Amino acid sequence: MKSTWVVVADSTRARILKADNAVGPLSELETLVHPESRLHERDLISDAPGRAFDRAGQGRHAMGQQVSPKEHEIEAFTRQVAERLDHARENGELEQLIIVAPPSVLGKLRKALPQEVSRLVTLEVDKNLTRLSPGEIRAHLPERLPPLPS
Repeated sequence: MKSTWVVVADSTRARILKADNAVGPLSELETLVHPESRLHERDLISDAPGRAFDRAGQGRHAMGQQVSPKEHEIEAFTRQVAERLDHARENGELEQLIIVAPPSVLGKLRKALPQEVSRLVTLEVDKNLTRLSPGEIRAHLPERLPPLPS
């Protein structure tokens, strides 16, 4: 079996595990942590929103944000995870990938993954299993891990 990594992530932590064979246990390689994603919105905002003038007239209004500060931190973290996975792919450490994450994080990870890494994804599980042991995580995956599509 090719080198299969299992990434188990939530908005603040991503655990990278490795499966040595299709039916064997998982071993933990590393953990990435992003504590900023846990902060409250009020702790992430440094100041009041900027102000803008209307094109015509004397109107002035606050400028809204496209993404909340908390969402921004989660997106920054998923980009960090994606960069780590791409680095592993470039170094030949990663040949196929299984992603386990809650739906909101799974969507952000999909968006952040480079196309080359996305092609290595063989299974996605939309659950938050970051607090479980490697053995418990393995129990949530198929008995035989899927092979890389040809």
